[in-house]
Amino acid sequence: MSNALYRWGRAAARRPWRMLGAWLLVVLGVVALRSAVGGNPSDNFTIPGTEAQRGIDLLDQRFPAQGGVSGQIVFADPDGRITDPAARTAVEATLAELRQGPNVLGVTDPYDPATNAVSRDGRIAYTTVRYRVDPPGKAEGKAAEAAVETARRAGLQAEISRTIIRTAEPVEGKEGIGLIVAVVVLLVAFGSVIAAGIPIATALFGIFIGLGLIGVLAGITDVPSISPLLATMIGLGVGIDYALFIVTRHRGFLHEGRSVEESAGLANATSGSAVLFAGTTVVIAIAGLRIAGIPAIATMGLASAITVAVAMVAAVTLLPALLGLAGTRIDKLHIGRRRAVRAEDAQRTFAGRWADHVGRHPWRYAIASFVGLIALAAPVLVMRTGVADDGTAQRDATYRKAYDLLAAGFGRGVNGPLTVVVDGAAESTTARVQQALSTTDGIVFVSSPVVSPAGDTAVLTAIPAASPQDQATETLVHRLRDDVLPQALQGTGATSYVTGQTAAFIDISERLSARLPLFIVAVVGLSFLLLMIVFRSVLVPLKAAVMNLLSIGAAYGVVVAVFQWGWGSRLIGLHDTVPISPFLPMIMFAILFGLSMDYEVFLLSRVREEYGRTGDSHRSVVDGLAATARVITSAALIMISVFASFLLTPDIEIKMFAVGLTVAVLVDATVVRMVLVPATMALMGDANWWLPGWLDRRLPHLAVEGAVAVAAPTGDAEDRELELV
Repeated sequence: MSNALYRWGRAAARRPWRMLGAWLLVVLGVVALRSAVGGNPSDNFTIPGTEAQRGIDLLDQRFPAQGGVSGQIVFADPDGRITDPAARTAVEATLAELRQGPNVLGVTDPYDPATNAVSRDGRIAYTTVRYRVDPPGKAEGKAAEAAVETARRAGLQAEISRTIIRTAEPVEGKEGIGLIVAVVVLLVAFGSVIAAGIPIATALFGIFIGLGLIGVLAGITDVPSISPLLATMIGLGVGIDYALFIVTRHRGFLHEGRSVEESAGLANATSGSAVLFAGTTVVIAIAGLRIAGIPAIATMGLASAITVAVAMVAAVTLLPALLGLAGTRIDKLHIGRRRAVRAEDAQRTFAGRWADHVGRHPWRYAIASFVGLIALAAPVLVMRTGVADDGTAQRDATYRKAYDLLAAGFGRGVNGPLTVVVDGAAESTTARVQQALSTTDGIVFVSSPVVSPAGDTAVLTAIPAASPQDQATETLVHRLRDDVLPQALQGTGATSYVTGQTAAFIDISERLSARLPLFIVAVVGLSFLLLMIVFRSVLVPLKAAVMNLLSIGAAYGVVVAVFQWGWGSRLIGLHDTVPISPFLPMIMFAILFGLSMDYEVFLLSRVREEYGRTGDSHRSVVDGLAATARVITSAALIMISVFASFLLTPDIEIKMFAVGLTVAVLVDATVVRMVLVPATMALMGDANWWLPGWLDRRLPHLAVEGAVAVAAPTGDAEDRELELV
């Protein structure tokens, strides 16, 4: 593979316009495909095999009027009662407009006593709008916004729940701030405007194509609305990092006196092979989210994997062409002075002196860092997953105002109603169910049953006392499913299902929690095998797996402390505690375990290279860390700045990912790489590179950066083959 990358890099650097032309054709093709078959993201979650999904499917089959998805529009009269004639006229005019909206199945009348939709003080009322599409799209959201203007013009407050307008209000990121910080970091790292601009250009090019492909994917299947922003966050971070590794190596070869073409080829063969290895690991780990058994999660992972794959391919194809265009001018427009770290000078650098110090006192640093990571990870033991409700949204958002009005008028539980579906329901059976629900602690209202046209299905709505995200609501759902409803239906032959959005999110959380251990074992096992093949060692991949688990656990712990406990939450724009998104543990684990390969391969390949040259375990760690510390630090700062910039988005799930990814990268690049790695490698000594002979003979050989022997520059290197060691 390295020889192929070497030839590819040389060819791209020699004829850069050909490669740029090829990439331009790819861009045009993606744009055309996006225009022809592309679509928009939609939050259509299905959870095959769960009770909530069986209830939804039954509604769709037997009672279409109760199928689809529903949302609320809330009315309030700040100067009087919502039942006053003028207010009622405005509300009814709004309802008439809502019924004319696209894909509307029905609009309830808040003044019908059976709906219990007018508050006791008469100030607040709400209507439930049911759509045949799940979720409502931009057209439905815009139609609802136009309809409520009728009530607003009459002096009423009218607010719309998130279910109706989520697609109409796409999640926006603040990645521009992260890019600015990344530019500053690259300028400091390279000391050259041109060298700093190449990684940024490569990453942006890759993001553009990646998002275009996600748009194509959205035209084929449902892509969650969070996917483009999450993919941008990950793709931007890895895209800049991958390019940083290759550009750093390229400049090093140039400083040795090699030609531009040969330097680009060698950088592609060395750092480029490490990029392909690390990027492929990220893609496999993220694509493994299919293990979750939830189509939306698998698609979310696929969307992120697409951007990583594009960034990886751009780094080893487009980037060499840009290096060829820059030529020897890559160091022009100097900002300060930088020089490469020679092996004989390694211990004179801060990183070299630090690695030497840690290596001479390994026990104290290994124990201290291990205890610190365990302390950070401790809160994960009480992690509670769930979906944050709109009571934690921005206070000026219409869906937050709708939530607050409903909570003030009817109690917080009205924001998360439970739908109870009874299959095979006779009139007496339905009455028993209604009675059982009405006398259950934690339920404040039960609607009258609605029977399907065929008379074989009944639907009731139960309003909990607690909010949708409250632990009490989750406990209530389990009590209804396990005790209340089975007892009410005993001997009737009927079957019940507790469904609705709140119940569905509870099922999603439990499904993901149950599948997480299997996913972790699969990802850790794969990474262990790959690292063992690359570094021909048993202890190195075992140590890497343990350290990665510790750094990810620390990130989980900080997320729990910030979002679930509220520690420092106001610093990131939160004013309420929330449960941890059920999507976060699995998705974040996939991303971080893959990203950790970047630093792992880049550092250990240099250490392995030095060990093969000197046979001195301690010296190889010092030299390897000294040679890579600046690049790893720069890469980590770029990742941190990109991830942290997404803290400015109002979306709570994105904030969670931003905090988790930022903390994990910070811990991985500091505590793990700068303390735990040199300390544990010093403790293990030569045993770091032990591999049983029988296993060595059976494992395939896979060369990455540190396994490529680069000859000194001698004459024409047109047909040079790289030696794999």
